[in-house]
Amino acid sequence: MADFTDKLKPAEPLGPSILDRERSNSDVPVQQLAQHLYSSTGHLERQARILPYLERDPLFRKIKQSNLSRPERYRLGLARAKKLRRLADEHGWSIDDQEMATYLCDDVSPYMVHTSMFVNTIREQGDEKQRAQWLKRAESWEIVGCYAQTELGHGSNVRGTECQAQWDPKTQEFVLHSPTLTASKWWNGSMGRTANHAIVVAQLLVPKSSDSTELVNHGPHPFIVQIRDMKTHLPMLGIAVGDIGPKYGYAPMDNGYMLFDQVRVPHSAMLSNYSRVDPNTCTYSKPANPAVVYGSLTAVRAAIVMHARLVLARAVTIAVRYTALRRQFSDRDNNSKTAPELSVLDYPTVQIRILPLLATAFALHYTGAAMQALYARTRADITKGDFSKLAELHSQSSGLKSLCTDYAANGIETCRRALGGHGFGGGSGLIQLNADYLSKPTVEGDNWMITQQTASYLIKRMEAAAAGKMEPQDEMERSCRKFLSRRESARPSDHAIFNLDEDIVLAFARRSRYLTYLAHLARNVEKKPWNSLLLQLRKVSNAESESLLVSNFYNAINDTVSKLSPTLRDHLTRLFRLFAYYTIDNNARDFAKSQSIKEADLDRLPDAIQSLMAEIRPHAVNLVDAWSIPDYLLDSALGRYDGKVYEDLFDRAHRQNPLNEVVFNSDYRSEEIVRGEGVEGLRRIAAKL
Repeated sequence: MADFTDKLKPAEPLGPSILDRERSNSDVPVQQLAQHLYSSTGHLERQARILPYLERDPLFRKIKQSNLSRPERYRLGLARAKKLRRLADEHGWSIDDQEMATYLCDDVSPYMVHTSMFVNTIREQGDEKQRAQWLKRAESWEIVGCYAQTELGHGSNVRGTECQAQWDPKTQEFVLHSPTLTASKWWNGSMGRTANHAIVVAQLLVPKSSDSTELVNHGPHPFIVQIRDMKTHLPMLGIAVGDIGPKYGYAPMDNGYMLFDQVRVPHSAMLSNYSRVDPNTCTYSKPANPAVVYGSLTAVRAAIVMHARLVLARAVTIAVRYTALRRQFSDRDNNSKTAPELSVLDYPTVQIRILPLLATAFALHYTGAAMQALYARTRADITKGDFSKLAELHSQSSGLKSLCTDYAANGIETCRRALGGHGFGGGSGLIQLNADYLSKPTVEGDNWMITQQTASYLIKRMEAAAAGKMEPQDEMERSCRKFLSRRESARPSDHAIFNLDEDIVLAFARRSRYLTYLAHLARNVEKKPWNSLLLQLRKVSNAESESLLVSNFYNAINDTVSKLSPTLRDHLTRLFRLFAYYTIDNNARDFAKSQSIKEADLDRLPDAIQSLMAEIRPHAVNLVDAWSIPDYLLDSALGRYDGKVYEDLFDRAHRQNPLNEVVFNSDYRSEEIVRGEGVEGLRRIAAKL
């Protein structure tokens, strides 16, 4: 309904003119940088092609969806996911096109685990016959699957899985059983209400021989199991399955529970590409490398690293645009009563929260690309029987998953707080992003737990280097030997971090090797208990992951193949230095103890960081523009490209808020809640409790 507010405008200067000035005063080549970030994946072309389908379909409107209940969000999420798949069939979208549509929709799909872990597990761990039987049906969504590993009583400790799969040689079947309540599968996405099949991870129990009653536990193995009837969608006999209820985020995702009561499945249910049970002799053949059993998990961790940079870039885009536009207080050193208010982003106390995160988004981008390349090479080698890079892949994916999701999750919240009061509102565009991403530090390996896997690998390589009995097995062991050979002679003056960017990379590498060496001494020489080292091991993992981030960033912007213009390379170099200096400053003691950087240089870091931020500040808007995140995805009044922040905030409150469409009865003496409804409204609410 039109009213007098329709004629009001924000006070000068207007948001669009402010952002126009920010953009015109910067020499960052936005389109060139965007192509540099995305050209190898076709992201920009695909985004431009897919986005219009969502923008013009009423089903994908976002502005009021936060007012929906959780059951309504699941229904909406299912409807949207189905519509996207129908669009894919109609227009011949590729897998990458479908992933782009899901990314832009920004609702976690109830089919997400099906398209990722379920399909990938069949592809990687099923044998040739199983792939022929299941893969086409899974890829066409004829069947819908989930990945049931985590349990009510065990998550990260997969070896502690309680669900059992016992081989019955008489009937030639496996018997799936949940012997305790804590054996219930729990948290498994897509399982609660959507999936009709599941990859079930269970302890493989096999008799010593076909006529023996003594069972041998061969550890957790994956089985493909039908969990719901294909016609009625009701649970199969002996299976209790459902949704676990509300969560912090992921409202459209049906995270589920599932228990088995002596459920029999055929011999072919056990995925047997790497391990198998002979149905006649009960002989168990184990995988050449046990870590391949967790191949799907490693794939997901690699993807999570790549996803983190887009999530962080989104939060930083909102923060940079809004704080560049927002005015608060005049310069305290300007005595004029008419002095203009300063841009919030001009305050160093705001810059220090946002600009290092901007640099971090770029660091995550380059390491995400390197991580995906390593995964592709390793999987290709495994198909040829070469498992030599698997340990490195598992180590890197574990450490980087932990560090990068911490960066992104903490970064979203840091950006939200930097936005001031409006950051707490629905127009920030950060409420769902923040709530949904909070799962990432926990899922696919708790961030504090999986750093042990990275540290364990590094300690083993340092131990091998210290022994020095054979040729180095890999690049990590070679690096450890180099560290040991120079351990006594190295000096912090060797790394001139303010003169040579390459020395920054070397300083990070030395710090990582130093911390690994200390952990090696503590564990292998002093024989300290593993649990007493956990805090130290986390530092080892983070140091190595930060070293990877810095080296990948440096290599990417100094790679002659990328053909960066001098202007663009200068801007990226500043971001590289800001990320590196900020990280060093936060870990100064370790860099000093490891003889990686001189104390005098560490003392210079705060001033160097502030100077870099001052150089980056005029270009911040263009740097976030290069991430090319559309307004539809941002769904943010504060972060919109055109700068109409206050107009959008007021429109969302005054015209789009369904609560303002209802007239309430605020008289406490009456049980009527909504005018004209009587007590029926109260009864409807009470009935839902």
